[in-house]
Amino acid sequence: MQAEGIDVCSFSAGEPDFETPDHIKEAAKRALDDGKTRYGSAAGEWPLREAIAQKLQQENGLDYQAENIIVTNGGKHSLYELMMVSLNPGDEVIIPAPYWVSYPEMVKLAGGVPVIVQTTAANGYKLTPEQLQQAITPKTKLFVLNSPSNPTGSVYTPTEIRRLAAVVVAADIYVVSDEIYEKILYGGAQHLSIGAVGPEIFKRTIISNGFAKAYAMTGWRIGYLAAPQPVIAAMNVLQSQSTSNVCTFAQYGAIAALQAPQTCVEDMRTAFQKRRDYIFDRVNAIAGLNAPKPDGAFYLYASIQDLGWPSVEFCRALLEKKYVAAIPGQAFGKDGTIRISYANSLEAIQIGMDRLEAFVQNLCPYPD
Repeated sequence: MQAEGIDVCSFSAGEPDFETPDHIKEAAKRALDDGKTRYGSAAGEWPLREAIAQKLQQENGLDYQAENIIVTNGGKHSLYELMMVSLNPGDEVIIPAPYWVSYPEMVKLAGGVPVIVQTTAANGYKLTPEQLQQAITPKTKLFVLNSPSNPTGSVYTPTEIRRLAAVVVAADIYVVSDEIYEKILYGGAQHLSIGAVGPEIFKRTIISNGFAKAYAMTGWRIGYLAAPQPVIAAMNVLQSQSTSNVCTFAQYGAIAALQAPQTCVEDMRTAFQKRRDYIFDRVNAIAGLNAPKPDGAFYLYASIQDLGWPSVEFCRALLEKKYVAAIPGQAFGKDGTIRISYANSLEAIQIGMDRLEAFVQNLCPYPD
């Protein structure tokens, strides 16, 4: 549609609409000039692994060393490799729904079994300790935790994290905490990395993170995973036989991202918060739509249940009739919902909300 010149308002983007900050780009340019263009360590450039370890120690209270870090081709790749080296056929992985679309598929590719546990809007789309406990079986290997969440924007409170940690320790399973949105928080929400709760949960914790969301570096493809050394060693073997090292000079941009003042992160977060406040009020003022107020990330997760339309058909009609793109909740394991990204200009959001409101107001009952 856009190629045909149609003005589509997109609420579908899973990436910041900001440019990568200049100091990060300049660091990569200097690395090019310095000849950082050759093969590097499959696990990542040592200075970057050290910088990541220092970040995890100082910001998250996680006692990882550089040898506990592997740099991957984006945060997604870190999770894929983890599933491939840690799961045996039939191993179960607990995944709360709504979930990021790739979690279950990665588990299946590794021969594992995704165990999907539905959460509710009433609880902010967050898994309770009781639900986690009920989902654990003798085949459970791993629990996937994502806070702040894609697609819901929900953030587990420190108390909720501690209660989940207690269940993980008691069951003697592992947890992988996807923390890619950790710096995008609103309204006093706090991010507590589950591994920082205590020494017993730390031994069972794996951290997945990256530079895409906080630093607007989606195309750079730099993620990382922090874990007990045997996990890193296994992933290093897999990575060395599949992709080898992450783009060498790009890693020096990532070092600059971590070591420079974080003003750029706060500037983006502030802009996202203004958009969140606006889009939350607009969506919840439309009869038939309702959404919890997200405490993190840059998504609003809205229920369309009262409208009686399946999410795929709703989104298709919205796109075709009003030129607004949103993501159907079916992709995230929960039909009757849609994900609305506010990684867009406030002006574009205002236009898109006007179109969404007009669409819903004139929506006919879904044909049987």
